[in-house]
Amino acid sequence: MKILCAPTSPYSSKVRMAARYLELDAVEIRVDTNAGPALLVDNNPLGKIPTLLTDDGLSIFDSVAIMHYFHRLKGKKLYPSKNGKRTEAEILEALCDGICDCLLAIVYERRFRDEEKVHQPWIDRQWKKAVSGLNHLSVHLPNIGKRLHGGHFALAATLGYLDLRFKGQWETDHPELIGWCREFEKKFAAYKELKPQT
Repeated sequence: MKILCAPTSPYSSKVRMAARYLELDAVEIRVDTNAGPALLVDNNPLGKIPTLLTDDGLSIFDSVAIMHYFHRLKGKKLYPSKNGKRTEAEILEALCDGICDCLLAIVYERRFRDEEKVHQPWIDRQWKKAVSGLNHLSVHLPNIGKRLHGGHFALAATLGYLDLRFKGQWETDHPELIGWCREFEKKFAAYKELKPQT
């Protein structure tokens, strides 16, 4: 199978980490979404990453759909089996993906608008949402048990993206999350290689 992805993308990072954790035979193909390459657009009408191309010809897009596909493919090993724990993992993943949505909105606002057109109130609103999410995570720190799950990978990717694009703007207020990230890396040694980076 092939994962169409980008090294800076937190959603790609989440999926790449899960694939490595599950020991899936997945080839990573880096794509530039701004260029709209045919390989991506022909397989995902939204032209977004990550997109998974399976060996039997399926095209699966949106990181959550890919994660759930991985879960089914590998004998239900990516999310907890008990309903309550499964719901907790899914909520954690949704929260982390939502934080990343806010962070990317800030990055795109600054990157794609002329400087005089950048709308600071929009940036402030997105940052407030992201910080609210981080505050929640700091208070409700996810436990890292014997097995990692999709929510763990989502949080690790989010923290990696913060480190990449917002370094120095969040760490002081969230030492608990930095500690969590260190514990995660002990459990998943490939984090340094697969976290969002240029």
